[in-house]
Amino acid sequence: MKPVSTIASPGVPLLIDNIDTDTIIPSREMRSTGRTGLAGGLFAPWRYTDADKRITDPSFVLNQRDAIGTRLLLGGKNFGCGSSREHAVWALAEFGIESIIAPSFAPIFKSNCIRNGLLPVELPEEVVRELQWAMVTIDLAAQTVAAKGKTWHFVIDEEAKAMLLEGLDAIDLTLKHRQAIAAWTETDRAARPWVYLEKRA
Repeated sequence: MKPVSTIASPGVPLLIDNIDTDTIIPSREMRSTGRTGLAGGLFAPWRYTDADKRITDPSFVLNQRDAIGTRLLLGGKNFGCGSSREHAVWALAEFGIESIIAPSFAPIFKSNCIRNGLLPVELPEEVVRELQWAMVTIDLAAQTVAAKGKTWHFVIDEEAKAMLLEGLDAIDLTLKHRQAIAAWTETDRAARPWVYLEKRA
C-alpha cells in the first residue's frame, strides 16, 4: 500500500447520515473480484441518471467542477454502514479518495479503510460542516486537520496509524515482529517437539 502522511485537498461534502456500502458501490457494479475497475460504479445510484449508459447527474456533488480530482470526502454520521463489502473502500480509493472525514464510521468499514490505505478521520459534526469546500490539510503524524486558519486534533489507534504511515497491511504489520515470532517458535519447538513432527507420505 502507498504510505499516508499528509493529504491536502478541498473538502467535498456528502453530508448524508447512514450512507451504506450498497450506495457506495452497488452489488451490480461489482463485476470482478479484484480491486480495480470499480471507480466507475462509485455512488452509481446518485452519480448517474442512467447508470447503465453512464449518463452523469450534474447535480451530484462529485460531478461538479470543484470536486474534480478531490482526495477528500466529507461524510455524515455512520458512514459506510450496511454490508461489510471491501469493494466500497476499493472503489473510493480507485476514484482517488485518500481520506474521509465524518462524525462517525461503521466499524467494519473503518477497519477496511485502514487496511486498504484510506484514512478515516472522525471529527464533530459541526467541524465537518465547517470544512465544506475549504482547503483542508490532514497531517497523520501530528493527528491534525487544518483549514481556515484553524486546527483540530483527531484520535486514531496507534496500530492503525502505523499501518497507514508505513503503508503496511495486516500481514506486513505482523512480519515486523518476525524475529520475535522465530524466537517463540524455536522455544515452542523445544518444549513441544511432537507438534513439529513432519508427516511422512
